Amino acid sequence: MNKYLSVFLHIHIHPILWLIMGISVMTAHFQSLLILLVIILVHELGHAMAARHFDWRLKSIVLLPFGGVAEVEEHGNRPLKEELITIAAGPFQHLPLQGAAFLLFSAGYMSPETFQLFTFYNGMIFLFNLLPIWPLDGGKLLFLFVSARRSYQDAHRLMLLVSAVFLAVYLLFFLLFSPQQLNVWIIAGFLIYSLYTEYKHRSFVSMRFLLERYYGNKQDPGILEPIIVDEDEMIYQTLLKFRRGCKHPIIVERDGKKLFELDENELLHAYFADKRVQSTVGELNYLY
Repeated sequence: MNKYLSVFLHIHIHPILWLIMGISVMTAHFQSLLILLVIILVHELGHAMAARHFDWRLKSIVLLPFGGVAEVEEHGNRPLKEELITIAAGPFQHLPLQGAAFLLFSAGYMSPETFQLFTFYNGMIFLFNLLPIWPLDGGKLLFLFVSARRSYQDAHRLMLLVSAVFLAVYLLFFLLFSPQQLNVWIIAGFLIYSLYTEYKHRSFVSMRFLLERYYGNKQDPGILEPIIVDEDEMIYQTLLKFRRGCKHPIIVERDGKKLFELDENELLHAYFADKRVQSTVGELNYLY
């Protein structure tokens, strides 16, 4: 099957969304729900199609009552350009969607009320997704840009911190100005749960990045970024300094003077294959 058509096999509708769809039919609000579903589906298909274009491993596309999630099985070791395009492909879909709605409205196939409602939902979802809160697209872009300059672990920590701050501002704003909107608190609950889960699994996220770096697809790094460490530093602590988008020669020193140099693959091999989880970097001298 064509790799793009196979994307549609990964679409799943969350059980809660099925329930809300039934309620919407009974309460005559199905048109609003249908508009939201079309916008969310096209948005997530943008992510998924871009991911398939780069031969990423697509896990699922889950449609939720207030958004969607395109899950991939790539963990920070794809080229930064690929990740940027894949993340941006979702928000970009709102432009042709708005253009299509305008053409239908101009041709008389869409009523002024429907066009106004579509424009409101389309703009709202577009702007909301750009908030720097994980797991929204804005949060993923923040993580991407920071991880291009800092270690993967440090970038992940900073992303969680910024996300928590902006989420608190989001909650405070609606608490003060619109506390009666149930959908706002449902979305807030989802964001709080997602952010807490990401924080709870922060060590696993770093380990998954390193595992993918060792066992996963080998990409041309393009940039050599040496890491200078003392011989008494633990291997794992050195691995946590790894950045995405570059390859690390490991320069091992004693009292500020170079002892020897390791390739990053030697360090990864020592930790994951040789199980030297309690060893220092200096202990690898003469082994590789």
